[in-house]
Amino acid sequence: MRSDFGTTSRGEKASLYTLKNQNGMEIAVSDYGAVLVKVLVPDRDDNLQDVVLGYDDVKGYESGTLYFGATVGRIANRIKGGTFELGGQTYTLTQNDNKNTLHGGTDYYDKRMWKVEEADDSHVMLMLHSPDGDQGFPGTVDIHVTYTLTEENEVKIHYHAVPEEDTILNLTNHSYFNLSGHASGTILNQEVTILADAYTRADAESIPTGEIVPVEGTPMDFRNRKAVGLEIESDYEALVYGQGYDHNWVLNGSGNRLVAAMYSDETGIEMKVYTDLPGMQFYTGNFIVQEKGKDGADYQKRQAACFESQYFPDAVHKEQFEGPVVRAGEVYDTVTSYRFG
Repeated sequence: MRSDFGTTSRGEKASLYTLKNQNGMEIAVSDYGAVLVKVLVPDRDDNLQDVVLGYDDVKGYESGTLYFGATVGRIANRIKGGTFELGGQTYTLTQNDNKNTLHGGTDYYDKRMWKVEEADDSHVMLMLHSPDGDQGFPGTVDIHVTYTLTEENEVKIHYHAVPEEDTILNLTNHSYFNLSGHASGTILNQEVTILADAYTRADAESIPTGEIVPVEGTPMDFRNRKAVGLEIESDYEALVYGQGYDHNWVLNGSGNRLVAAMYSDETGIEMKVYTDLPGMQFYTGNFIVQEKGKDGADYQKRQAACFESQYFPDAVHKEQFEGPVVRAGEVYDTVTSYRFG
Protein backbone atom coordinates (compact mmCIF):
# COMPACT_ATOMS: atom_id res chain seq x y z
CA MET A 1 0.00 0.00 0.00
CA ARG A 2 1.36 3.38 -1.02
CA SER A 3 0.72 6.58 0.98
CA ASP A 4 1.99 10.15 1.05
CA PHE A 5 5.12 10.75 3.14
CA GLY A 6 5.51 14.50 2.63
CA THR A 7 7.53 16.80 0.41
CA THR A 8 11.27 17.48 0.56
CA SER A 9 12.80 20.96 0.63
CA ARG A 10 13.53 20.45 -3.08
CA GLY A 11 9.84 19.91 -3.79
CA GLU A 12 10.10 16.13 -4.29
CA LYS A 13 7.03 14.10 -3.32
CA ALA A 14 7.99 11.20 -1.08
CA SER A 15 5.90 8.06 -0.61
CA LEU A 16 5.63 5.37 2.03
CA TYR A 17 5.12 1.73 1.01
CA THR A 18 3.54 -0.51 3.65
CA LEU A 19 3.99 -4.28 3.45
CA LYS A 20 1.95 -6.75 5.53
CA ASN A 21 1.92 -10.49 6.10
CA GLN A 22 -0.75 -12.87 7.42
CA ASN A 23 0.71 -12.86 10.94
CA GLY A 24 -0.17 -9.20 11.45
CA MET A 25 3.39 -8.01 11.04
CA GLU A 26 4.02 -4.98 8.83
CA ILE A 27 6.89 -2.80 7.67
CA ALA A 28 7.03 0.57 5.93
CA VAL A 29 9.70 1.74 3.46
CA SER A 30 10.08 5.16 1.82
CA ASP A 31 11.35 5.98 -1.65
CA TYR A 32 13.22 8.84 0.01
CA GLY A 33 16.57 7.30 0.89
CA ALA A 34 15.22 3.73 0.60
CA VAL A 35 14.81 4.03 4.38
CA LEU A 36 13.11 1.46 6.61
CA VAL A 37 10.62 3.60 8.53
CA LYS A 38 8.59 1.10 10.57
CA VAL A 39 8.80 -2.53 11.67
CA LEU A 40 5.65 -3.56 13.54
CA VAL A 41 6.01 -6.93 15.29
CA PRO A 42 3.49 -8.80 17.49
CA ASP A 43 4.74 -9.15 21.07
CA ARG A 44 3.96 -12.03 23.44
CA ASP A 45 0.46 -10.57 24.00
CA ASP A 46 -0.11 -10.04 20.25
CA ASN A 47 0.16 -6.27 20.59
CA LEU A 48 2.07 -4.66 17.72
CA GLN A 49 5.35 -3.01 18.71
CA ASP A 50 7.25 -0.72 16.34
CA VAL A 51 10.83 -1.83 16.94
CA VAL A 52 12.84 0.64 14.82
CA LEU A 53 13.65 4.28 15.53
CA GLY A 54 12.53 6.80 12.93
CA TYR A 55 10.65 9.96 12.02
CA ASP A 56 7.03 10.79 11.19
CA ASP A 57 7.64 12.08 7.66
CA VAL A 58 10.23 12.85 5.01
CA LYS A 59 11.21 16.15 6.67
CA GLY A 60 12.62 14.25 9.63
CA TYR A 61 14.71 11.99 7.42
CA GLU A 62 15.89 14.96 5.36
CA SER A 63 17.18 16.86 8.41
CA GLY A 64 18.22 13.83 10.53
CA THR A 65 21.91 13.01 10.89
CA LEU A 66 21.78 9.61 12.64
CA TYR A 67 21.00 7.38 9.61
CA PHE A 68 17.73 6.02 11.04
CA GLY A 69 16.68 3.12 8.76
CA ALA A 70 19.13 4.30 6.11
CA THR A 71 20.38 2.48 3.05
CA VAL A 72 24.10 3.29 3.12
CA GLY A 73 26.49 3.32 0.13
CA ARG A 74 28.57 3.23 -1.93
CA ILE A 75 30.79 2.23 0.97
CA ALA A 76 29.36 1.76 4.43
CA ASN A 77 31.54 2.64 7.40
CA ARG A 78 34.95 4.33 7.16
CA ILE A 79 37.71 4.85 4.60
CA LYS A 80 40.90 6.20 6.14
CA GLY A 81 42.02 9.57 4.83
CA GLY A 82 39.12 9.80 2.39
CA THR A 83 41.22 8.35 -0.45
CA PHE A 84 41.86 4.96 -2.04
CA GLU A 85 43.61 3.48 -5.05
CA LEU A 86 42.01 1.30 -7.71
CA GLY A 87 43.59 0.28 -10.99
CA GLY A 88 46.58 2.50 -10.38
CA GLN A 89 44.44 5.61 -9.92
CA THR A 90 43.85 7.52 -6.68
CA TYR A 91 40.29 8.59 -5.88
CA THR A 92 39.51 11.40 -3.44
CA LEU A 93 36.31 11.35 -1.41
CA THR A 94 34.63 13.79 0.98
CA GLN A 95 36.19 13.81 4.44
CA ASN A 96 33.18 13.94 6.76
CA ASP A 97 34.46 12.09 9.85
CA ASN A 98 37.61 13.82 11.05
CA LYS A 99 39.90 13.28 8.04
CA ASN A 100 38.11 10.11 7.01
CA THR A 101 35.10 9.23 4.86
CA LEU A 102 32.07 7.78 6.65
CA HIS A 103 29.10 6.12 4.87
CA GLY A 104 30.02 7.50 1.44
CA GLY A 105 30.73 11.12 2.35
CA THR A 106 28.16 13.91 2.64
CA ASP A 107 26.07 13.20 -0.48
CA TYR A 108 24.36 10.33 1.31
CA TYR A 109 22.25 7.69 -0.42
CA ASP A 110 19.61 8.13 2.29
CA LYS A 111 19.15 11.81 1.32
CA ARG A 112 18.12 11.02 -2.28
CA MET A 113 14.94 9.97 -4.03
CA TRP A 114 15.02 6.36 -5.22
CA LYS A 115 12.91 5.01 -8.09
CA VAL A 116 10.36 2.34 -7.14
CA GLU A 117 10.52 -0.38 -9.80
CA GLU A 118 8.24 -2.96 -8.14
CA ALA A 119 5.83 -2.86 -5.21
CA ASP A 120 3.13 -5.11 -3.80
CA ASP A 121 1.99 -6.27 -0.35
CA SER A 122 5.10 -8.39 0.22
CA HIS A 123 8.00 -6.51 -1.38
CA VAL A 124 9.25 -3.22 -2.75
CA MET A 125 12.22 -2.86 -5.12
CA LEU A 126 14.00 0.50 -5.26
CA MET A 127 16.69 1.65 -7.67
CA LEU A 128 19.30 4.40 -7.47
CA HIS A 129 21.31 5.44 -10.53
CA SER A 130 24.82 6.31 -9.37
CA PRO A 131 26.94 7.86 -12.15
CA ASP A 132 30.71 7.64 -12.59
CA GLY A 133 32.30 10.02 -10.04
CA ASP A 134 29.31 9.94 -7.68
CA GLN A 135 30.64 10.74 -4.16
CA GLY A 136 34.09 10.53 -5.79
CA PHE A 137 33.78 6.81 -6.58
CA PRO A 138 34.56 5.44 -10.05
CA GLY A 139 32.12 3.60 -12.30
CA THR A 140 28.48 4.01 -13.23
CA VAL A 141 26.18 1.59 -11.42
CA ASP A 142 22.44 1.09 -10.92
CA ILE A 143 21.89 -0.08 -7.35
CA HIS A 144 18.81 -2.14 -6.50
CA VAL A 145 17.59 -2.63 -2.94
CA THR A 146 14.61 -4.93 -2.39
CA TYR A 147 12.78 -5.16 0.92
CA THR A 148 10.66 -8.32 1.34
CA LEU A 149 8.39 -9.18 4.27
CA THR A 150 7.99 -12.96 4.42
CA GLU A 151 5.37 -15.10 6.12
CA GLU A 152 8.15 -16.17 8.53
CA ASN A 153 8.18 -12.61 9.96
CA GLU A 154 11.45 -11.93 8.21
CA VAL A 155 12.53 -8.56 6.80
CA LYS A 156 14.80 -9.55 3.94
CA ILE A 157 17.02 -6.86 2.36
CA HIS A 158 18.52 -7.82 -1.00
CA TYR A 159 21.23 -5.65 -2.59
CA HIS A 160 22.07 -6.06 -6.28
CA ALA A 161 24.32 -4.09 -8.61
CA VAL A 162 26.41 -4.59 -11.76
CA PRO A 163 28.91 -1.73 -12.28
CA GLU A 164 29.89 -0.62 -15.77
CA GLU A 165 33.47 0.03 -14.64
CA ASP A 166 35.63 -1.28 -11.78
CA THR A 167 34.49 0.20 -8.48
CA ILE A 168 34.03 -0.59 -4.80
CA LEU A 169 30.68 -1.44 -3.18
CA ASN A 170 29.70 -2.14 0.43
CA LEU A 171 26.00 -1.51 1.05
CA THR A 172 24.24 -1.87 4.37
CA ASN A 173 21.14 -0.92 6.33
CA HIS A 174 21.48 1.34 9.36
CA SER A 175 18.23 0.59 11.21
CA TYR A 176 18.23 1.10 14.97
CA PHE A 177 16.38 -1.70 16.81
CA ASN A 178 14.69 -1.58 20.20
CA LEU A 179 12.66 -4.75 20.77
CA SER A 180 10.73 -3.24 23.68
CA GLY A 181 9.38 -0.61 21.28
CA HIS A 182 11.11 2.35 19.66
CA ALA A 183 9.98 4.80 22.37
CA SER A 184 10.64 2.55 25.39
CA GLY A 185 13.98 3.90 26.66
CA THR A 186 17.42 2.30 26.65
CA ILE A 187 18.27 -1.19 25.42
CA LEU A 188 20.78 -1.85 28.20
CA ASN A 189 18.65 -4.68 29.66
CA GLN A 190 18.01 -6.30 26.29
CA GLU A 191 20.16 -9.32 25.48
CA VAL A 192 22.37 -9.80 22.43
CA THR A 193 24.24 -12.71 20.88
CA ILE A 194 26.96 -12.23 18.23
CA LEU A 195 28.39 -15.39 16.68
CA ALA A 196 31.93 -14.09 16.28
CA ASP A 197 35.18 -15.28 17.83
CA ALA A 198 36.97 -12.01 17.03
CA TYR A 199 36.60 -8.34 16.17
CA THR A 200 38.70 -5.86 14.22
CA ARG A 201 40.66 -3.61 16.55
CA ALA A 202 40.28 0.09 15.70
CA ASP A 203 42.07 3.30 16.66
CA ALA A 204 40.58 6.35 18.35
CA GLU A 205 39.07 7.44 14.99
CA SER A 206 37.37 4.04 14.52
CA ILE A 207 39.75 3.05 11.72
CA PRO A 208 40.78 -0.63 11.91
CA THR A 209 44.46 -1.15 12.71
CA GLY A 210 44.46 -4.40 10.74
CA GLU A 211 44.59 -6.54 13.87
CA ILE A 212 42.04 -9.31 14.43
CA VAL A 213 41.49 -9.60 18.20
CA PRO A 214 39.89 -12.65 19.87
CA VAL A 215 36.82 -11.76 21.95
CA GLU A 216 37.66 -14.43 24.54
CA GLY A 217 37.99 -12.86 27.98
CA THR A 218 36.95 -9.37 26.81
CA PRO A 219 33.72 -7.31 27.02
CA MET A 220 33.42 -7.86 23.23
CA ASP A 221 32.43 -11.50 23.77
CA PHE A 222 28.74 -11.96 22.89
CA ARG A 223 28.96 -15.63 21.91
CA ASN A 224 26.70 -16.41 24.85
CA ARG A 225 23.66 -14.16 25.18
CA LYS A 226 24.18 -11.27 27.59
CA ALA A 227 22.64 -7.91 28.45
CA VAL A 228 23.91 -5.02 26.34
CA GLY A 229 24.64 -2.98 29.46
CA LEU A 230 26.47 -5.70 31.41
CA GLU A 231 29.99 -4.64 30.36
CA ILE A 232 29.39 -1.55 28.23
CA GLU A 233 31.10 0.78 30.73
CA SER A 234 34.20 -1.41 31.07
CA ASP A 235 37.61 0.24 30.99
CA TYR A 236 38.50 -1.53 27.75
CA GLU A 237 40.14 0.23 24.80
CA ALA A 238 37.42 -0.50 22.24
CA LEU A 239 34.63 0.63 24.57
CA VAL A 240 36.51 3.76 25.63
CA TYR A 241 37.20 4.77 22.01
CA GLY A 242 33.63 3.99 20.88
CA GLN A 243 31.94 5.32 24.04
CA GLY A 244 30.23 1.95 24.07
CA TYR A 245 29.91 -0.75 21.43
CA ASP A 246 30.65 0.53 17.93
CA HIS A 247 32.92 -2.04 16.28
CA ASN A 248 33.11 -4.55 13.47
CA TRP A 249 32.81 -8.21 14.49
CA VAL A 250 34.49 -10.92 12.41
CA LEU A 251 31.52 -13.20 11.87
CA ASN A 252 31.92 -16.97 12.16
CA GLY A 253 31.17 -19.14 9.15
CA SER A 254 30.38 -18.22 5.57
CA GLY A 255 27.38 -18.13 3.25
CA ASN A 256 24.00 -16.96 4.44
CA ARG A 257 23.96 -17.91 8.13
CA LEU A 258 22.73 -16.83 11.54
CA VAL A 259 25.19 -14.23 12.88
CA ALA A 260 23.43 -12.42 15.73
CA ALA A 261 20.30 -12.20 17.85
CA MET A 262 18.60 -9.73 20.17
CA TYR A 263 15.91 -10.35 22.81
CA SER A 264 13.63 -8.21 24.96
CA ASP A 265 12.21 -9.87 28.06
CA GLU A 266 9.76 -6.97 28.35
CA THR A 267 7.91 -7.84 25.11
CA GLY A 268 9.13 -11.38 24.48
CA ILE A 269 10.27 -10.34 20.99
CA GLU A 270 13.41 -11.92 19.59
CA MET A 271 15.21 -10.85 16.42
CA LYS A 272 17.69 -13.08 14.57
CA VAL A 273 20.13 -11.58 12.06
CA TYR A 274 21.26 -13.50 8.97
CA THR A 275 23.80 -12.38 6.37
CA ASP A 276 26.23 -13.69 3.76
CA LEU A 277 28.79 -10.95 4.50
CA PRO A 278 31.98 -11.40 6.57
CA GLY A 279 31.50 -8.58 9.08
CA MET A 280 28.91 -6.73 11.14
CA GLN A 281 29.08 -3.38 12.92
CA PHE A 282 27.28 -3.65 16.25
CA TYR A 283 26.51 -0.12 17.43
CA THR A 284 24.60 0.78 20.59
CA GLY A 285 23.41 4.31 19.79
CA ASN A 286 26.09 5.95 21.91
CA PHE A 287 25.76 9.29 20.12
CA ILE A 288 21.98 9.73 20.20
CA VAL A 289 21.30 12.99 22.04
CA GLN A 290 17.74 14.27 22.55
CA GLU A 291 16.53 13.29 19.08
CA LYS A 292 12.85 13.93 18.32
CA GLY A 293 11.41 10.83 16.68
CA LYS A 294 8.12 9.50 15.38
CA ASP A 295 4.94 9.41 17.46
CA GLY A 296 6.33 12.17 19.70
CA ALA A 297 9.21 10.00 20.94
CA ASP A 298 12.25 11.61 22.51
CA TYR A 299 15.19 9.36 21.71
CA GLN A 300 18.16 9.22 24.08
CA LYS A 301 21.63 7.68 24.29
CA ARG A 302 21.68 3.89 23.85
CA GLN A 303 18.00 3.67 23.00
CA ALA A 304 18.62 1.17 20.20
CA ALA A 305 21.22 -1.04 18.53
CA CYS A 306 22.33 -1.37 14.91
CA PHE A 307 23.40 -4.63 13.27
CA GLU A 308 25.10 -3.41 10.07
CA SER A 309 26.28 -6.26 7.85
CA GLN A 310 29.35 -5.31 5.83
CA TYR A 311 32.81 -5.89 4.45
CA PHE A 312 35.29 -4.81 7.12
CA PRO A 313 35.80 -1.03 7.48
CA ASP A 314 38.74 0.43 5.52
CA ALA A 315 39.15 -2.87 3.65
CA VAL A 316 40.45 -0.89 0.65
CA HIS A 317 43.64 -0.24 2.65
CA LYS A 318 44.00 -3.66 4.28
CA GLU A 319 45.17 -6.50 2.02
CA GLN A 320 44.34 -9.06 4.72
CA PHE A 321 40.66 -8.00 4.72
CA GLU A 322 38.24 -9.32 2.10
CA GLY A 323 37.90 -6.40 -0.31
CA PRO A 324 34.80 -4.65 -1.62
CA VAL A 325 36.21 -4.30 -5.16
CA VAL A 326 33.65 -5.16 -7.86
CA ARG A 327 34.95 -5.41 -11.42
CA ALA A 328 33.14 -4.11 -14.49
CA GLY A 329 30.27 -6.45 -15.34
CA GLU A 330 30.62 -8.46 -12.12
CA VAL A 331 27.50 -8.99 -10.02
CA TYR A 332 27.39 -7.54 -6.50
CA ASP A 333 24.65 -9.50 -4.76
CA THR A 334 24.12 -9.86 -1.02
CA VAL A 335 21.23 -10.49 1.39
CA THR A 336 20.78 -9.55 5.05
CA SER A 337 17.65 -10.58 6.97
CA TYR A 338 16.09 -9.68 10.31
CA ARG A 339 13.74 -12.46 11.48
CA PHE A 340 11.33 -11.84 14.35
CA GLY A 341 9.70 -14.28 16.73
